Amino acid sequence: MSTYTKTRCACCNIPIDTTRCIRVDFTPNNSQDFGFSGSLFVIADSTYRILRADLGIPYRSDVNFVERMRILQDFAPLPTGEQVLIKDDMIVQLKVANFLNKFHVRRTTEYRDFSFEEIPDKTFRFKGDTRLDPNAKMRTEEFWQEHRADTLSFGEKRMGAFLEKLQKVKGFKPVLFVAKAFIENFVETSVDPKKPSKVDIGPVNTMITHNAVDGLRLRASAQTTANLNPHLFLRSYIAYGFKDNKWKGLGEPREYPVNNLTFTYNRDVMAPTDRFMPTDKDNVFVSFKWTKVEHMMYYEHFKLLWDYEIENGWRFKLQAATEKDEPTQQMFYQPLDGTPASPDATRHYSYLRTADFKVDISFQPGVTWINTKQRRIPANRDAPIYSLSHTAGLYSFGRAAYAYNLTEASIYKRFWLRSWGKIDTYLKGGVQWNKVPYPMLIMPPANLSYIKEDNMFELINNMEFLNDRYASLMISWDMNGKIFNRIPLLKKLKWREYIACNVLWGTLTKKNNPFLERNATDGRLLHFPGHFNADGTYTYTSHAMDYRKPYVEVIAGIHNIFKIFHIEYVRRLTYTDTPGVDKWGIRGMFRITF
Repeated sequence: MSTYTKTRCACCNIPIDTTRCIRVDFTPNNSQDFGFSGSLFVIADSTYRILRADLGIPYRSDVNFVERMRILQDFAPLPTGEQVLIKDDMIVQLKVANFLNKFHVRRTTEYRDFSFEEIPDKTFRFKGDTRLDPNAKMRTEEFWQEHRADTLSFGEKRMGAFLEKLQKVKGFKPVLFVAKAFIENFVETSVDPKKPSKVDIGPVNTMITHNAVDGLRLRASAQTTANLNPHLFLRSYIAYGFKDNKWKGLGEPREYPVNNLTFTYNRDVMAPTDRFMPTDKDNVFVSFKWTKVEHMMYYEHFKLLWDYEIENGWRFKLQAATEKDEPTQQMFYQPLDGTPASPDATRHYSYLRTADFKVDISFQPGVTWINTKQRRIPANRDAPIYSLSHTAGLYSFGRAAYAYNLTEASIYKRFWLRSWGKIDTYLKGGVQWNKVPYPMLIMPPANLSYIKEDNMFELINNMEFLNDRYASLMISWDMNGKIFNRIPLLKKLKWREYIACNVLWGTLTKKNNPFLERNATDGRLLHFPGHFNADGTYTYTSHAMDYRKPYVEVIAGIHNIFKIFHIEYVRRLTYTDTPGVDKWGIRGMFRITF
């Protein structure tokens, strides 16, 4: 700590008011830890107000792609006495790779015309916490010339002409075209900025894939953009499997956000656990499975969905849907009629049909979004998510119809541990209230591929556990290199530690348990999935959990490998004596983080 009275700082040559200040320097305990270094200039009087903040990151910081960063903030007193921020200047130097040129990004924000007068109550009569002027992001250059607090430099004025000139460089457009297709997973049908794409082709990673039912699968898909119609959006695909010689497809209007009425038709093939996949189930990367998938089904799905969001984080969904499922491979629907499971197809139901109505309410206060061509991603994962849903409907075999009711609730929350990283927690539970066949029971979200997926169990097999009561907890701790940054040589790799634990508690009540004698002749229940052996016997692959024994798997991983790879080791701690399960596995994914 030091005091001085100079017009310029002797260390960094920053212009400083002649007011006597106290300079407070700070830096992280370890230069590779996440945190700022810099100085605070505090007025040396009884108010101890901040006059300037000069922030940056250490040279050896573990922040990816950011080589230098400097944030300069100036504060000044108002005539009424309040100390306010008047200028916020951020300069960032980015480096993607050593063989590429560095990028400089600068953002300058200036504030003026402060007013602390009381605002009339009628001004706040709108939904949500924030109201955005419809024209806020569509101002003309004349508007900014009139209202800009500072004039643009010569280089800043020529930035628009520079971008236009860059696009005319020979060979630049193909590079930009390929880069956008790789990053966005869609190919635009126009490269002319004056004639933007009206239809995008993709996702690219679903065009050529493979699974046990389709064999080689080819898919052609596309979606419209706002350049075709600003209010109506359509995405669709057709796919063909060369093994089953069947066509599949989807047609769906879509729009982000906020008040959508969507009708979807989908006819395809999938494994039952594919319903939980956050990405396309025929993504070429997730088509490589760590286990043999023997139970799949053809489905034909109609859905009418009203999705409505409010600015303050509330989201409401009302859905009416009907689906017809036809089992394939070793999956079949045979009622409990007092006889064992049989491979005789004449004793099986050819399909199951459901019709239901679903209400889904979620609350995510303070969330902001990034819209991509394929999905919408939350920009601030700090916002908690509370959700509650109920599904009521009928399922039928032939002319008989039976009711089912499923209620689920979940909570997601991220906790920051300062330089020790962050902990993500995801708690979820649900109840199936009625007596139902096994497709209507609750199966855990099991990831069957080698590619890691968030909020899914990594070592549970397809439909391994079937419950009508369940609770799950998924907790992960990203330590941001807190330990590796203190190990000689290893800290140069800038790897980051990751540990996690996934727990599932579940039970199957007596009314839905097909293994109990009391249900042996109940035609509303079906034999659980399994497979027929060479000697004609039947082995169940789906089981009821012991309510006294939860399923537990632990994970230890390393991410930020070459800044893009995440690799982890998964270990199954309970239900390890079940035939056909893997006790451990290696999972990986591509994930770029700062």
